[in-house]
Amino acid sequence: MRSIIPAPVSRVDDDGHFVVTGDTTVGDFPELFPEFAHVDGGDIRFVIGEAPAHGGYTLEVTSNGIIIESDDRAGLFAGAQSLRQLMGPVATAVPVTRIIDHPRFEYRAVMLDVARHFFSVSDVTRFIDHIAMLKFNHLHLHLTDDQGWRLHIRSWPALTGIGASTSVGGQGGGFYTQEDYTEIVRYAASRFITIVPEIDIPGHTNAALSAYPGLNESGISPAPYEGIEVGFSSLWIGGEKTYEFLDDVVRELAELTPGPYIHLGGDESLATTDDDFLAFIARATAIAAGHGKTIIGWHEMGRSSELPPGTIGQYWGFLRPQVGAEAHIRSFVDQGGRVIMSPADVAYLDMKYDATTELGLDWAEGPTPLAAAYDWDPAAIIPGIGDAQLLGVEAPIWTETLVTMADVERMAFPRLAAIAEIAWSPAGERSFDELAPRLAAFGEHLDAARVAYYRAPGVNWRD
Repeated sequence: MRSIIPAPVSRVDDDGHFVVTGDTTVGDFPELFPEFAHVDGGDIRFVIGEAPAHGGYTLEVTSNGIIIESDDRAGLFAGAQSLRQLMGPVATAVPVTRIIDHPRFEYRAVMLDVARHFFSVSDVTRFIDHIAMLKFNHLHLHLTDDQGWRLHIRSWPALTGIGASTSVGGQGGGFYTQEDYTEIVRYAASRFITIVPEIDIPGHTNAALSAYPGLNESGISPAPYEGIEVGFSSLWIGGEKTYEFLDDVVRELAELTPGPYIHLGGDESLATTDDDFLAFIARATAIAAGHGKTIIGWHEMGRSSELPPGTIGQYWGFLRPQVGAEAHIRSFVDQGGRVIMSPADVAYLDMKYDATTELGLDWAEGPTPLAAAYDWDPAAIIPGIGDAQLLGVEAPIWTETLVTMADVERMAFPRLAAIAEIAWSPAGERSFDELAPRLAAFGEHLDAARVAYYRAPGVNWRD
């Protein structure tokens, strides 16, 4: 029986199949299944009607046809992804079944670091196709860091001159024109994915500082950076030029970004004093919120008690929170915001799978085996931060050691499938033994899409 990742809320199978042939047709919303001919009625019908919950759908397969129903197009798209898995990579027969499904969390995201190594528009759109298959609905692009500034800002053009000239290891640079970024946003929207751009401040800013000496308290530009250390850079907290810069950058970014969020980083600001950090965060977040966006920040930003109402905190610590992290996360909730869970020891996709993995790092309490990426619950990490306080789950992939999209895919898959299920499927006991055969079936879809992935032990991968 064909399986689905992430697992649906309810599935009841019956005898029989709907047989898919070269003559199979699709009704309304033909873009959801462009490989089939479009006719009124159709063997596969997409219906705007009712949904079991926000973002959900029902999928009913009979021997005579298939109906997917939701109250919006995003729900229909989610149902189409389940149907694709039921069909298999080579569509033949779909079992008679009735599925009722909806997501546990409204925000289900992957983060791609394009700052440490740059990835082309075609690389990013390819990655969007892969994450859409698993019902992720946000892609967080880490656009700036010490090693590179990757989005052209017309009012500060040198950011993508010297600021985009290199990457980790000196393996070439690159950046997105505003037209490139708009194309990524458009393509993602066609897969019902919202782009969340990140400009990481006040630390992780060597690329910006190298481009504009006026952003440095010393007035001297540092050389472009090609290493992987963190915590050594900072914008000039006391300089008015810094806030003119930030206002311009966020204004242009907000104009290009139709989604509700802009991420302002705020992590690992080790070169900034506590007083300077708090003063900067209060002023920077107010500037950004003034451009009409909801702010997201890494959990260190919760040190501030002067965040714009509704600011979202993203937790990147461990399953055992480090000293202070719990208070920082609760600060976001106390100020009217919610929380995204991205614990590094289970959700960071660039961590090695095991000690023999060629790519990746292991600083997050060692490697992260596939089973570990599945064996956690986002509502059980910080006391008092449960489903009601959680906006969702995000799996970041940092690219210190990842140079090509094949590198990214190999580290992301199959762990990303495990995290997709944590973000979408109902809370409850999880069994890797139950997941493993479904991963094996999902591997066939990855093979068909020519996705590089790690054939992790414990799964009977199919040839």
